[in-house]
Amino acid sequence: MKTGIKYLPVLVILIMVAAAKAAPPNGLAVMFNLITSDTLSFNEYKGKVVDAKTGEPLSFATITVEGENTATVSNNEGNFILKISKKSKPQNIIISYLGYKNLIFSISDLTKKKNILSLEESVITLKEIVITPGPVYDIILKVMNNIENNYSDIPYQMTGFYRESVQKKNNYVSLAEAIVNIYKTAYRSALNDQVQILKGRTGMNVKKMDTLLFKLQGGPGTGLLLDIVKNRDLLLNREMLDKYKFKLIGEIMLDGKLNYIIAFDPINENEVLYSGKFYVDVNRYALTAADFHLNLNDPRAASEIFIRKKPIGVTVTPTFTHYIVKYHEQDGKWYFNYAKGEVKFKVKWRRKLFATHYTTKLEIAITDRSHENATRFKASERFKENQVLTETLAAFTDENYWGKYNYIEPDQSIEVTINKFKKLLQK
Repeated sequence: MKTGIKYLPVLVILIMVAAAKAAPPNGLAVMFNLITSDTLSFNEYKGKVVDAKTGEPLSFATITVEGENTATVSNNEGNFILKISKKSKPQNIIISYLGYKNLIFSISDLTKKKNILSLEESVITLKEIVITPGPVYDIILKVMNNIENNYSDIPYQMTGFYRESVQKKNNYVSLAEAIVNIYKTAYRSALNDQVQILKGRTGMNVKKMDTLLFKLQGGPGTGLLLDIVKNRDLLLNREMLDKYKFKLIGEIMLDGKLNYIIAFDPINENEVLYSGKFYVDVNRYALTAADFHLNLNDPRAASEIFIRKKPIGVTVTPTFTHYIVKYHEQDGKWYFNYAKGEVKFKVKWRRKLFATHYTTKLEIAITDRSHENATRFKASERFKENQVLTETLAAFTDENYWGKYNYIEPDQSIEVTINKFKKLLQK
């Protein structure tokens, strides 16, 4: 495949398995620190974020503690869990969602469970807004030129929750979750971000009749590659200006601020490039969010991007991709806040009549951030880009496993899978 473009896939290793077991492999590489937590040091609140008019759940809404760096994200069903340290004295939480007004809710009005937080759509009356953006090309150029002003120029430390999964048809084959410590380099730095696994668990539900096993390579590090402002060689670069066409398709309120919605598509539709939308702050020209997918018109070329290893006699074709990245503004700077990636594959054995469909997903949400004592990790402590997370973690354990750490509430289907893993591991 002749191209100088770099890509942002969920990296996959596809290998043969003879007699797969429900537990992780023997000889696990224990390269993470088990952090014990005082369960009495925080208050936990559970709730659901919904549309105020329809009552429909809002997935991937951000719930932030006002004036602090503590946050979490709602799941596919709008449910969330938020843990707030008892040592802090915050007054409110702020709930934000793309295209909706921010909701400021008093913590004193929260109950321990069943909080329903309703968001109202942010309706923009275009007649009341006078915007003269000029050529859309110039907006993208200003985004690139203002990165060092709009994003952190010093390194900082983050804590996040990471989840990855593989599904065969509609059934989960593997699931891994981890609390991660992240060393985030300055946006003007050429150094890569680093990841350390603080705590994690995994499970596999592979039947003996299965002949293939998908493994995601890179784990949380792959999720960080979705920070396209940091990884400018993926999209926000001069080459993008030559290979893509842009169109201003509207404006939207995001975190209480007006944003341009800019659609982008490849000029050459047959080239394996991205299509999607950028959300850009109209005053500061900061990229605040992106929603995009990879053009799969050339299946063979697309397959080369994702597959690192596969058995002879198997054709693996990506059929769907979707990526989301969001940034959170605080004190005039935007910070990487959330990312999600999903890739679907069709797997066809040479001598089999029917193909099998797999779905790989990853999700990372930043739950805490600090500029104090940010230091790079030792080589022995880092999670490396060639590692597989499911091979480094312990099996699923008790319900209070995460302790004080914020995490994304499991979807009901994932919750059932976790329970299934537990039962299999007890046998």
